[in-house]
Amino acid sequence: MSAPTYLAYDYPLLSAFWTILVFFLWVMWFVLLFRVIVDIFRDDSMSGWAKAGWTLFAIVLPFLGVLVYVIARGKGMGRREVEHARAQQKAFESYVRDTARSGGSNVDELSRLSEMRRRGDITDDEFRRAKEMLLGGDAPEQRTGAAPGGPGATGAGTTPRTPTPH
Repeated sequence: MSAPTYLAYDYPLLSAFWTILVFFLWVMWFVLLFRVIVDIFRDDSMSGWAKAGWTLFAIVLPFLGVLVYVIARGKGMGRREVEHARAQQKAFESYVRDTARSGGSNVDELSRLSEMRRRGDITDDEFRRAKEMLLGGDAPEQRTGAAPGGPGATGAGTTPRTPTPH
């Protein structure tokens, strides 16, 4: 005896719809479960024992645990989510403000140094060292351990560099 063979066109359209619906409901269930577990641990007003109890309830009896948690603590869950989003936005804005403030001063300082080099007030080597100090935070002599009168410095036995107009 041969078993009946089902082809793709034998699967009715309504069955395909129900299969997709069940799949998406299953995904939504896991999203809700993880949001509840995250909210349990995010809530600072709950004690450790209460967090352990809710977590155990949500894991052992997941459908009932999540349903009871959403009913009992759903309003606070939304409030904590909004507070968390506001704190993240505030931290981001603070970071952008601080970065823009510090970046602007470096740009202004580099512009001033470039203008001084163009006018001939400082040499190319002095400009390079000042730029490295500004961008790197310390002088190249300190990084390499070279003495101030070492190679590349304008001292005895070397000829001073004259600024070249750009």
